[in-house]
Amino acid sequence: QVHLAESGGGLVQPGGSLRLACAASGFTFSDYWMYWVRQAPGKGLEWVSVIRFAGDTTYYADSVKGRFTISRDNANNTLYLQMNDLTSEDTGIYFCNAFIGGQFTWGQGLQVTVSS
Repeated sequence: QVHLAESGGGLVQPGGSLRLACAASGFTFSDYWMYWVRQAPGKGLEWVSVIRFAGDTTYYADSVKGRFTISRDNANNTLYLQMNDLTSEDTGIYFCNAFIGGQFTWGQGLQVTVSS
């Protein structure tokens, strides 16, 4: 069974950093592109970043470019999102997901709150 589980969220002050992790199981992690998506309070889903299955190609939304870094450890089936210079605009629920078998599989999501 495909399963994604995010960890590492929480409360951080503006300008601070957080590192999110997403543990994957139930599929061949190294065969799939992996995504981070977020949802700010009262807003729709926003794509944040994507990484190619080999980890050699990454893309970012303009809103996070230069501040966030996506990476992956295929040996340990884990996806990461390093978030630096956080602002209140980064507050929201963060999800990792993958397009497997013709549909997106989502993690449960975790809360990131940027506040002083």
